[in-house]
Amino acid sequence: MSDPDLQPEAAPAPAPLSPPPASAGVQAGTTSEHHPLPPPSDASASRTAAAEVSAVPVSATAPLPHADNEFPGEVEMTLVEHLEELRWRVLRSLLAVVIGAGLCLLFVRPLVRWLEMPAAGIRFLQLAPGEFLLVSLKVAGYAGLTLALPWVLFELLAFVLPGLTRRERRLVAPAVAGSSLLFLAGLAFAWWALVPAALRFLVSYGADVVEPFWSIERYLDFVLLLMVATALAFQLPVLQLLLGALGLIDAPTMLRAWRWVVLGSALAGAVLTPSTDPITMLLLGGAITALYLVGVGLVALSGSRPARA
Repeated sequence: MSDPDLQPEAAPAPAPLSPPPASAGVQAGTTSEHHPLPPPSDASASRTAAAEVSAVPVSATAPLPHADNEFPGEVEMTLVEHLEELRWRVLRSLLAVVIGAGLCLLFVRPLVRWLEMPAAGIRFLQLAPGEFLLVSLKVAGYAGLTLALPWVLFELLAFVLPGLTRRERRLVAPAVAGSSLLFLAGLAFAWWALVPAALRFLVSYGADVVEPFWSIERYLDFVLLLMVATALAFQLPVLQLLLGALGLIDAPTMLRAWRWVVLGSALAGAVLTPSTDPITMLLLGGAITALYLVGVGLVALSGSRPARA
């Protein structure tokens, strides 16, 4: 018989509410059948979740470092706030136009005389009571819009600039400057080339049959509409440059469409000119075609390429 004092002591039974860890069971030579692994505690679960999160790349859990700088002027606003801001900017733009028109109304008589200069030798009549008053308001309105155009462009840029990327912001200043210069160039071209050519043709045609007496309202409608339409047509190179800078089209693609451009220029000359004489339509159509070719050259010099998907 062995001495009871030399026998190994029995291992203490585990507490019922705190089972032994898995490492203790391995050291004691037990298996999962006799000592099943306990469910992980809250602390171990949180450590495991933290380890899994730390293993995820930073780009998947946080924005890229340059993402915040992509829209440097971005301001979070609700739809109602955007509409309210747009309303106030439109009101300020209209107020600038009204102020400009009021100032031009003080000098409307010299403006009317200046617009009558291309029709030298023609007598203008007032065919209805108050016709010259309406003409004065119309001339002052066009002149006020021209004077207020810089402020209107400023309000437009102030509204859309916070939503533009850095690349798009770099296109704003050249586009606005070029658009303003081309608008003035269109007015000058219409004044020095289109209006005199159209009037010479219209006066000479049938001069031996009828004596020209023109309504002042219809004459100024003809001149102002022709000048504004030409100034708008002169915005074509700016549109081409923007499309090329955004990668939507390139210079070779524009150049291959020259036949359609010539056809479209002829149609635009026929639609935009208020008269029906062929000389004015040919001059305006030729100017639009030349401006299109200038835009193709600008796109080629900028080295723009269409964006590939």
